[in-house]
Amino acid sequence: MTIRNRLTGLFVAVVAVILLAVLSTAFALQYEYGQREFRERLRDRAEVAAFIFLEKDELRTDTFREFQKRYQRTLTEEIIQIYDAQGEPRFLLEDLRLEVPPQVLARIVTGEEVYFEDGLRLAVGILHRDNQGTFVVVAGAENVYGRARMQYLATILAVVFVASLLVIYGVGYLFAGRALAPIAALNDEMERISAYALHRRVAPDVSGSQHDEIARLAGTFNRLLDRLESSFAAQRAFVSNASHELRTPLAACIGEVQLALARDREPAAYRAAFGELLADLTKFKALITHLLELAQAEVRLPEQEEGLRVDELLSEACAAVPPEWRARLRMRTGQLPHEPEQLELSGNRVLLVRALSNLLENALKYSAPHPVAVDLTYESGRVQVRIRDEGVGIAEEELGRVFQPFYRAANARDVTGHGVGLPLARKIVEQHGGELLLTSRLGHGTEATVLLPTS
Repeated sequence: MTIRNRLTGLFVAVVAVILLAVLSTAFALQYEYGQREFRERLRDRAEVAAFIFLEKDELRTDTFREFQKRYQRTLTEEIIQIYDAQGEPRFLLEDLRLEVPPQVLARIVTGEEVYFEDGLRLAVGILHRDNQGTFVVVAGAENVYGRARMQYLATILAVVFVASLLVIYGVGYLFAGRALAPIAALNDEMERISAYALHRRVAPDVSGSQHDEIARLAGTFNRLLDRLESSFAAQRAFVSNASHELRTPLAACIGEVQLALARDREPAAYRAAFGELLADLTKFKALITHLLELAQAEVRLPEQEEGLRVDELLSEACAAVPPEWRARLRMRTGQLPHEPEQLELSGNRVLLVRALSNLLENALKYSAPHPVAVDLTYESGRVQVRIRDEGVGIAEEELGRVFQPFYRAANARDVTGHGVGLPLARKIVEQHGGELLLTSRLGHGTEATVLLPTS
């Protein structure tokens, strides 16, 4: 079932329940009013009967005629019965009688006004006192006109109910269609977007407004497309660069082997060839390791540890730096918390150490022989690690692209590397809820700032 039909059905059901409750209440109130009116008329007829049969001789002629003229209209199938205080009949019709239960008669004698039913008739009994004594007057009749009126009213209400449901269904169907029209338009626009047309976007005012839920959905979908387009572009760049980076050392290895096998050589020549082959294979292994680490950083690893001290991670990263570079590191600590636990965070130890060591190696590699300053500070629930060098720096137009895998700045291509360290460090830091900021001036060095939230 479509959403439009479900909304229409739900709308009709809700309105039907409300309408049925309203019509039922109106019918019940009308029925109660009719019953109350008929009871009042029955009581009037009982009083009239008492005056006619018991006090006719005591009324003046003009008063009796006025009274008789006022109440001369009788009810349908009306029956009047009069009893004395002992329950003995004083006036009964021979052909028609009301069956008055003894307990009802006893209640009337006590002065209570009692209503009861006898078949289709509704009856009332009242106590009448005059100079002749105390009498029980019972008047009963059929509410024929009342029942006919209620049946007519029930028919009208049923017709109104059914007709209203039909009208409500049509209105609800049109209303649901208008309400879902923006979703249909959004769906049509989304259908035109594919992996080869990720540049397309959904209009934010597809629903006619930029502030309703449909507009928010369109905005969320557009942001998803932005992330997908960025991921697809990064993937294409990664495949293109990785294929080139992998092909180069592999071709060099094959060339070294082919050259060594081209003719017979002295053992020293073979050893030299194998040495060059080993160097190329070592670079090839380092490249593959970087690629695996980069792929590993794309997925959050389940091996999460609690209570990782940032200062300890930084010490491990410094220890992972080649020994010949380690002497150029200048470690400094700024404002630190009084409680060591405030420097703790949760995450993957291996990846965090790898990210920090990559940043340290980059700073040392591109600033030789200058020293590299490493500052560790704490502020408002997060740790800040700042790594500053005095190296070649990065041009402003290239600063935004150095986080692309395998991209290397123009002034860094003479230094051995693969362009994976910075992208890998950034992914790891962001994976742990942190941020990696990079500022640089060409010829004046680079500063990398790692911000990590603590537990």
